[in-house]
Amino acid sequence: MRRQNMIKTKLPVIVLRNLVLLPNGEIKLELSNDIDKEIIINSVNNHDSYVILVSTLSLSNENIDISELPNTGIIGKITSYFDLPNNHLRITISGVNRANIFNYVDTGKSKLDAVIGPAIYEEESVDETEANLRLLKREFAGYISITQSISNSIIIKMNEEVSLDKLTDIVANILPLSFEKKNKFIYMTSPIKRSNDLIKYIAEEKNISYIEKKLDESVKKELDKSQKEFILKEKLRAIKEELGEKDDKDEEINEIRTKIDDLNASDSIKEKLRKELKRYESMNALSPEVSIVKNYIDTVLSLPFGTYTNDLKNISKIEKSLDETHYGLKDVKERILEYIAVKELTNDIKSPIICLVGPPGVGKTTLAYSIAKALNRNFVKISVGGINDEAEIIGHRRTYIGAKPGRIIDGMIKAKSSNPVFLIDEIDKMTKGINGDPESCLLEVLDPEQNNTFYDNYIDEAFDLSKVMFILTANTASDIPYALKDRLEIINLSSYTIFEKLDIVKNYMFSKLLKEHGLTRSNIIIDDDTINFIIKYYTKEAGVRELQRVLSSIMRKIAKEIIMNPKKKRFTLKEEDIIRLLGNVKYSEIDNNTYNNSGIVNGLAYTAFGGSILPIEVSHYKGKGGVNMTGSLGNVMIESAKIAIGYVKTNYKEFGLDIKQLNEDDIHINCVHAAIPKDGPSAGVTLVSAIISSFLNKKVDNKIGMTGEITLNGNILAIGGLREKSIAAYNAGIRKLFIPKENERDISEIPIEIASSFEIIFVDNYMEIFNNLFK
Repeated sequence: MRRQNMIKTKLPVIVLRNLVLLPNGEIKLELSNDIDKEIIINSVNNHDSYVILVSTLSLSNENIDISELPNTGIIGKITSYFDLPNNHLRITISGVNRANIFNYVDTGKSKLDAVIGPAIYEEESVDETEANLRLLKREFAGYISITQSISNSIIIKMNEEVSLDKLTDIVANILPLSFEKKNKFIYMTSPIKRSNDLIKYIAEEKNISYIEKKLDESVKKELDKSQKEFILKEKLRAIKEELGEKDDKDEEINEIRTKIDDLNASDSIKEKLRKELKRYESMNALSPEVSIVKNYIDTVLSLPFGTYTNDLKNISKIEKSLDETHYGLKDVKERILEYIAVKELTNDIKSPIICLVGPPGVGKTTLAYSIAKALNRNFVKISVGGINDEAEIIGHRRTYIGAKPGRIIDGMIKAKSSNPVFLIDEIDKMTKGINGDPESCLLEVLDPEQNNTFYDNYIDEAFDLSKVMFILTANTASDIPYALKDRLEIINLSSYTIFEKLDIVKNYMFSKLLKEHGLTRSNIIIDDDTINFIIKYYTKEAGVRELQRVLSSIMRKIAKEIIMNPKKKRFTLKEEDIIRLLGNVKYSEIDNNTYNNSGIVNGLAYTAFGGSILPIEVSHYKGKGGVNMTGSLGNVMIESAKIAIGYVKTNYKEFGLDIKQLNEDDIHINCVHAAIPKDGPSAGVTLVSAIISSFLNKKVDNKIGMTGEITLNGNILAIGGLREKSIAAYNAGIRKLFIPKENERDISEIPIEIASSFEIIFVDNYMEIFNNLFK
């Protein structure tokens, strides 16, 4: 006797009715009962997705008695589970091993656990086992040759199998056996006995399959109604030809044949189109496949094989065109000009694959259109935000009903050239789902070494994307998968300062909006101070979208007043006029704490929407030394808070604190604006300062801000997003900044007019901040 390599353990029980799962098999179940769902969740969370499956002997009994449950079951592994739209849970379970069940444990609410141990197998002759293995393979191969309904992967798996134990279970799972016959195999620990029974069942199934095959052959000999109609229509077509009448389909086929001959595509694509055309020509007009074949031919013929637009080569004109439509953005403009220059010298260069990363409203999408216009290229855009199906990118295979090409091929058809500017918007917002991983599908599209032979499942032939200039957009680079990011040339677009927004309004936006609203410069007179008033008190954003909406609202109201009072056609706008037109101010100029209590310190944050002020509050009170953290803090920020507390306690003497009070008082840390999730390590120095301020009962000026990651030794590490954080600090009225010494190299990123308004102090260790604030 031999045992399986398994220790005694306890697993949740799933009772199967009229259903059997054996080792090396798989079943799919759809669960609607809440108790069943709890069993699955318990297995996934507490038992590494393992369960024990038992099949009831009595199929008519609805309420299961523990005493009637079998003492042998199958250990199953939950390989997948997901919620369906109808609130059901669909799971897939794979059979692993047989197991002895020592006893069942009622855990309440109709749920059971089972104490299980290894199943005991009989020792058998090696020669007899090998003989049964060969015989079973041969008999099952004969069964496959008759039924022809077994997948090739299973056939290969069976041919390679050298264990009679596994082979018998595989065959038993495949054969269409009754419940009683299949259930018997659960209790058979002898592979030879299982093999003998299976050989007998295979012989019975072969006989049944042979009879079914004969019946199918007799049915196929009869002509159905559609075949008769086809013959009649062919005769009718021949009669029309004799009478000299035109056949519209023949003209259509000749036209398609000419298009195929003229197509600037490879021979393999032309040959495939000719085969599809031949199928279309021979099909009955009422056949459901007619439209499928015709749609495929039309789609392939619509692709712009070998069709290119001529790039504008004058670099000065391109630069002027980009400057006329967008303010700043020097890095991306410079990259486009470099591409044109190198292409002019080599005449053979792969188009760049650029990813524009920045907060909403800074001009990423409109910049891509301007690039296309400046280069004299066609422009096409797709948005992949929220996509969770890989078929959206690489298309559906034509075997599916309603199959169509993916968004890449569909975009190339719309572009009508093989070298457009192709914008893929919101690349950081794709998600993985049960239908595949669209992010991985983009790897081939965006790899210059592979995209000259891009395969779409629907087209099923190579299409050259190497001449396409792909431009992607994202709000945060951290949300782009590494493998995809590695293929991209990341260009960061920063938030606009108030000075840059003023320039955008004066030189770009205002004239455009006047034209859209039927107004002229003579209708509206507005000075810089009034524009700045609008920016400060009616907008709060990294870009200029909200600013554009506010200015549009002002112009609509003025247009209405001109229509209602035609005599008044000139409006000079001041601050009081803006308040009259837009109502009371929406935002305060200074967004930090207007109060100045101890325990409150201003940190700086960088989000997908630009920089912002992050006031941190700390209070302490009699307790048991606990720590409370509120304000929607993420894991990294919670760890920063723990480091900050540890650092303060370690250096309590230097800070002049009472260690007994530090250990015994409860500490409450809160980040304001609780509805907004917060994470990252850069609030470390702010947390330390707020804790010290609270325990010393000393206030920190609300015109002071700080940012930096802190270590347990008090060292201050570099942070990211310095430009955006500085802009947010400036807008909030902060005038002194503590910044990590390592970020001194990034100071050039801060606009001069903003950097000059701060007293910037670079620090290596927290004691430098402490000595500045509290001594």
